[in-house]
Amino acid sequence: MSNVLSDTQIGDYERDGCLCPVTVLSPGEAQRFCEALEQQEQHMGGYLKRMDNCHLFFRWAYDLAMHPGVLDVLEDILGPDLFVHSTRIFYKHPHDPSFVSWHQDGIYSKLNSKPAPSAWIALSDSNQENGCLRVVPGSHRTGKQPHVETYAANNLLNHGEEISVHVDESTVRDLVLKPGQMSLHHVDLIHGSNANQSDKKRIGFAVSYITPEVRRSHMPVVRARGNSNDHEFELTQGPPELSIAEAILAHEEYVNRRGLHGARTGAA
Repeated sequence: MSNVLSDTQIGDYERDGCLCPVTVLSPGEAQRFCEALEQQEQHMGGYLKRMDNCHLFFRWAYDLAMHPGVLDVLEDILGPDLFVHSTRIFYKHPHDPSFVSWHQDGIYSKLNSKPAPSAWIALSDSNQENGCLRVVPGSHRTGKQPHVETYAANNLLNHGEEISVHVDESTVRDLVLKPGQMSLHHVDLIHGSNANQSDKKRIGFAVSYITPEVRRSHMPVVRARGNSNDHEFELTQGPPELSIAEAILAHEEYVNRRGLHGARTGAA
């Protein structure tokens, strides 16, 4: 029984592998989350590009990943038992050459199929000029494709992974969003984004959600909704209550301990 999405919207997601736009935050909420991120950024040197799994350490990121407006949409897609698997900040500064190559999320997330979509929440305007998310509708239906690791300097992906198949630009859709709007995309959907050629910042917060159907996760997860214990997840306990300085240090220790990628900062 759908609570937020129409049957047409759910059908669009199933057919295209994406849904856009869906309004999940008020303008005021989007502004408050953006200000919290920018305050964090200033403590990190003032030029943040990418940072993963902030929700485990920063309260604003936890609250955004757990926002009822976001979870209502995911519940319509996935059902009542929801867990936050991972989060990612993608911050493109004005005229920064950073981009995201064509790829599928499932290649490195180790997640599979429908039970692991990504919600991409705009904390600023996201459009063609400043490097919005771009997708190939329907490409999720072909399954996972071969990728190569480029480690390109300006690629915001941790491995610079790039799909090995040709992408026909005539089939590409730009997912234009206003602050507080969200797009949703399937874990196997081919997607990417261009560099920011504008005078304005482009800030996105991506969240991957999973259900007990996934069974295992190599990352600790946060229970967002439901009470199912039919899984083998490592669950985190409660929201983070750290100062910004404490959270930055705890995040650094976490990525070092688990051999993960740290925050990417600094102008190109």
